[in-house]
Amino acid sequence: MDHFVKPEPGTCLVTGAASGIGAAVARVLAERGITVAAADRDVVQLRETVEKLTADGLHVEGFPVDVTSEAEVESLVDAVEQRLGPIRYLVNAAGVLRLGEVKDFSFEDWRAVFMTNTTGVFLVSRAVVKRMVPHSAGAIVTVASNAGGTPRQEMAAYGASKAAASMFTKSLGLEVSRYGIRCNVVSPGSTDTPMLRSMWQDQNGASSTIEGNPDAYRVGIPLRKLAAPSDVADAVVFLLSEHASHITLHELTVDGGAGLGR
Repeated sequence: MDHFVKPEPGTCLVTGAASGIGAAVARVLAERGITVAAADRDVVQLRETVEKLTADGLHVEGFPVDVTSEAEVESLVDAVEQRLGPIRYLVNAAGVLRLGEVKDFSFEDWRAVFMTNTTGVFLVSRAVVKRMVPHSAGAIVTVASNAGGTPRQEMAAYGASKAAASMFTKSLGLEVSRYGIRCNVVSPGSTDTPMLRSMWQDQNGASSTIEGNPDAYRVGIPLRKLAAPSDVADAVVFLLSEHASHITLHELTVDGGAGLGR
């Protein structure tokens, strides 16, 4: 994909860009000549990530933000456009995970998951779309999860929040299609990120994820490997690029077959 998928020049806002998939998306886009506004609420990690990218000669600027705050999101989008120009692309990659069975799950954890994974997608997408419409151009990709379509034990809140974000993105895409704005979803499976590693109990976490757990009704990964963040980033970049110019309202699953093609 490095040799032929390259979005047209412009500015891309990437949320959740301090680490994991968001950071990989920021790098891949910047390597293709896109100006990247990297946004995250983890100020320290965001600074370190941006410093690494700029040290490699890439045009990336950091913007601290809490995507659950309407005021902060509006200020963020204004600041990005003032400093970097109109936002042509948006990648909603900010996300949080809280595990637990529903009967023991706290309202605070439920709210935290939905505020970032769903409300954050709404707030950022709304702010950006309002600025894309006058230009009659733009592309949005929301990073959801295969857990949004395949039930997982102890992941009811996470899966529900990602399913909501996916449907929101597709519905938004339907509304703004008349302006030439495309909205798509990338749904990763198990990807080698800090979020995934936080779920592991011991050094066998990676192999256990690949093998699956029949007692939890969870199949493994047919391709016998975890995704790298760059695997997901490549899918995001494809959907932003002109190679996907006739693709919108689509959900692309990147999970090595773990969802059995659902």
